[in-house]
Amino acid sequence: MSTEIKRDKHALDASGHPAGRLASETAVLLMGKHKVNFQSNLDQGDFVEINNINQLAFTGKKLEKNVYQRHSGYPGGLKTSPLAKIFKEEPARLFTKMVYNMLPKNKLRKEMIKRLKVN
Repeated sequence: MSTEIKRDKHALDASGHPAGRLASETAVLLMGKHKVNFQSNLDQGDFVEINNINQLAFTGKKLEKNVYQRHSGYPGGLKTSPLAKIFKEEPARLFTKMVYNMLPKNKLRKEMIKRLKVN
């Protein structure tokens, strides 16, 4: 049995695709779950490149209704940003965070997300 991992390159076009569906498909490719010899304790995923990320589609009224929150840790330090603003300013960072949250929460996640390239 060979210990060498064969990694393919996948180029996906984001134009017109729903954000969540594309993010979950990307997460599956990064984890390697589409391969026959998948093992959850090994990082056997492929390289994924996403093109036209600024043409990503959001279904329903998510752009108006969804709000992302973060807290600085200080009193009164709650910061809120609507999804539309984040998507307009940094669509690649938003998509990367979506995929990052769909990957398994273990030591392999940091290595898996390094193989994602968003244009």
